[in-house]
Amino acid sequence: METLLTLNPFKPHTHILKFPNYPICSRISHRRCLFSPISCKLSSQPSNDTAKNKVVVPGAAPSLSEEIEAPAVEDIRRTKTGAGGGFIQRLTKRVLAFLSNLPLAIGEMFTVAGLMALGTAIDQGENPEYYFQKYPEDNPILGFFTWRWILTLGFDHMFSSPVFLGTLILLGASLMACTYTTQIPMVKVARRWSFLHSANTIRKLEFSDSLPKASIQDLGVILSGAGYEVFLKGPSLYAFKGLAGRFAPIGVHLALLLIMIGGTYSATGSFKGSVTVPQGLNFVMGDVLGPNGFLSTPTEAFNTEVHVNRFYMDYYDSGEVSQFHTDLSLYDINGKEVMRKTISVNDPLRYDGVTIYQTDWSISAIQILKDDEGPFNLAVAPLTINGDKKLYGSFLPVGNTDSPNVKGISMLLRDLQSVVLYDQEGKFAGVRRPNSKLPIEINGTKIEIVDAIGSSGLDMKTDPGVPIVYAGFGALMLTTCISYLSHTQIWALQDGTTVVVGGKTNRAKIEFPDEMNRMLDRVPEINEPSDVICG
Repeated sequence: METLLTLNPFKPHTHILKFPNYPICSRISHRRCLFSPISCKLSSQPSNDTAKNKVVVPGAAPSLSEEIEAPAVEDIRRTKTGAGGGFIQRLTKRVLAFLSNLPLAIGEMFTVAGLMALGTAIDQGENPEYYFQKYPEDNPILGFFTWRWILTLGFDHMFSSPVFLGTLILLGASLMACTYTTQIPMVKVARRWSFLHSANTIRKLEFSDSLPKASIQDLGVILSGAGYEVFLKGPSLYAFKGLAGRFAPIGVHLALLLIMIGGTYSATGSFKGSVTVPQGLNFVMGDVLGPNGFLSTPTEAFNTEVHVNRFYMDYYDSGEVSQFHTDLSLYDINGKEVMRKTISVNDPLRYDGVTIYQTDWSISAIQILKDDEGPFNLAVAPLTINGDKKLYGSFLPVGNTDSPNVKGISMLLRDLQSVVLYDQEGKFAGVRRPNSKLPIEINGTKIEIVDAIGSSGLDMKTDPGVPIVYAGFGALMLTTCISYLSHTQIWALQDGTTVVVGGKTNRAKIEFPDEMNRMLDRVPEINEPSDVICG
């Protein structure tokens, strides 16, 4: 009857067999003397007349007896399947082999990257007339690319177009096929403990060495203390560590799938919209937000009313606008204020899945007193908009407003700090700051600038795929780091009084021999046969 010995001081529910604390130095040389007792862990199932003892290893691969029975079970399964089942299996294998092809997966990734770059270059979500003018047929880009390509293939909404989504689905299928056909079998093989019974086979490994006058049990204790899972069967030893590194590629594939699923959900299930609201007015979220794709579903937050309490700007010493702010209040369907926040550029408001960004500004009106009457609100129109350089104008009629040649006072604003006034002849009359309470008389009319009313430019969107994308990127970073863990395997064979040791690793191949030599130097040399037997 054979007994399998597992050496791991950290495994629970095992029996610990310790040697008495007699001087171990009596059987080993003083040069490599160990002053601690040798511990062996014996884990086995009760034996009977027909079964051998088995190592009980949590999470380990099937035992050798089960592996031997597997081919017979597979033959029975194939017999029961029949011809129809065999055809389906062969077709499935061919499809999986095609999808898991590495050049195909690389081509899919480059295609996705190219489509994303194209979607960045082409303005998204514009009216068809915009593409008619920018990509005309009489002047095609690269000699062939016109608005027909954009509108036919859906490149005006690239990230929800059938071409982009189809390529993503194909890439996801390739990742799953590679995981199923390559990564999972590799993990199963890595988890399966096996023994080598030939010294010549061990010597052909990446690293090999021989320990004269050594005990394989002592080697097992040293390896167990170094974090290895150790298995003994008669004169053979097998040990491994770093199995998590074998699981990491599966985690990387799953993380990539999460990122693609989250991105697809964002492209097909989100809402977005833009609005410019003068100070003091309000709007309903649902009236601004528009769906992006077929999975877009409104929520209760769409009934929320947004009120612009105040809009104001900060300025540099030179007078240029440095930052602009909007004080917003949110009211539910019952008119109760549920949130209030002052937003600015790069500091949005988030409420129940809806994000409101501060993106732009303008001037909607000038509030004045005319001859101490009022106040009156004069509409303001943009005159010139060139990047950040903006100019707004307003006009106050003076005299007969029914005349075809109406004359009046002109007002120009660059921002909310000051108003430049011109008389009826277009001559410069003066500059006044809003709320300065300093009147100015122009052509017999007394004018006081009370306020310049700004408008807040807001962008709104919902993005339900963001948590999934963040989770995918977090998992990708974690599994990428784990993938750098080395999966190391060591085999040993007791050949008389000599222990033949060999091993291999999938990473850190330069450091591996040094690590092995350090562990082997700790194995004691036996001067005389030991009376103690483990196993």
